[in-house]
Amino acid sequence: MKKTFNVDKTFNAIRIDKWIRKKIGNLPQSLLEKNLRIGKIKINNKKIKSSYKLSINDKISIFDLNFTPFKKNKKAEFQPSKKIIKYNEETIIDNNDNFIVINKKSGVPVQGGTKSKKNLIDIFKKSEFFINSKPYSVHRLDKDTSGILIIAKNRETAQILTSLFRLRKVHKTYLAICHGQILKKSGELNSELIRYENNKAIREKAITHYRVIDTNSSLTLLEMKPITGRKHQLRKQLLQIGHPIYGDQKYNFGYNNIKNKNLMLHAYKIKFMIKNEKFNFHALLPKYFQDLLKAKKIISSSFLKSL
Repeated sequence: MKKTFNVDKTFNAIRIDKWIRKKIGNLPQSLLEKNLRIGKIKINNKKIKSSYKLSINDKISIFDLNFTPFKKNKKAEFQPSKKIIKYNEETIIDNNDNFIVINKKSGVPVQGGTKSKKNLIDIFKKSEFFINSKPYSVHRLDKDTSGILIIAKNRETAQILTSLFRLRKVHKTYLAICHGQILKKSGELNSELIRYENNKAIREKAITHYRVIDTNSSLTLLEMKPITGRKHQLRKQLLQIGHPIYGDQKYNFGYNNIKNKNLMLHAYKIKFMIKNEKFNFHALLPKYFQDLLKAKKIISSSFLKSL
C-alpha cells in the first residue's frame, strides 16, 4: 500500500525525519533509518537520508510502513484562565500578521518545563491573537528576566527569526542593575562560560559590550549588548567580574539578603530587518525596576523618564 503526501510551506526546510514524527508517528530513529535505507520512504521517487530537508511541493511516498510506535510521555498543556490570557495580551507592544512583540513580565517562563507548567506559549495558544495560527518561540528570555520577547505566528516567520538570531543579525539591548561600583565607563566582557549536558562540561565563548549609565557607591546601572547568545550569559559574566545582578537568586556571591527579590535585568530594546523592512522596538521598565533606581538614587528622575 502506497501513501503520497505533498509538502506545503508549513514544512519547508524541515528534516524528513521530523516531518514523519509530526505527520505519521513517533518512530524510533533506528526503524526510521531502516525504512529510508530500503526505500519504503522516498522523496520524488528517490531514496534519501534522514537529514534531507523538505522543499515546497516535494512528493513524499510511503510504502507499506508498518510499525508499533513507542509511547512518549506528553507534557500536559497549561490551561490558562481568561484572566491570565487577558493579562498577558495587555503586554503586547506590537502585533502584525507574522509575529507579536510583548513586554514580558518577570516570573513566567516562555515555555513549560518540569518546574513550571504556566508558560507564555500555552497562554497565547488560547489568545484571540492566534485564532488562525499557533505561537512559535524564536528566542530565549529567562523566567525572571523582563522585557522584549518575540513570538512568531507561523513556521516560516519562526524559521526566519531563528536564523537571524543564530546569525547575530538581531541586536538586543538590556538594562541591568548590578551590585558594586563599576568604574570603567564602557568595555567588553569577553569570557568563557561553562554549561553541562549529561554531566559533560561544555565551554562556550561569550562576548558582551557594556556601558555604565550611572553608578554610586553600592549599585551600577548598565546598558548591555550581548554579541553571543549563551544561556544566562549576562548574569554569569557579571558574576565573573564581581558585580552580580541585583535580585539574582542563583548567581549572587551571597547578595541574597535583600528585600527586593526581583531580578533587575530587563530586555530593553531589539532591532532587526526582514526582507528589507526594519523593525525596532523598546519595552518600558517594570515599576519595581524604576522604584529601585529611585530609592537608591542611582539616576535622576528626568533621565529615568527617558528610558
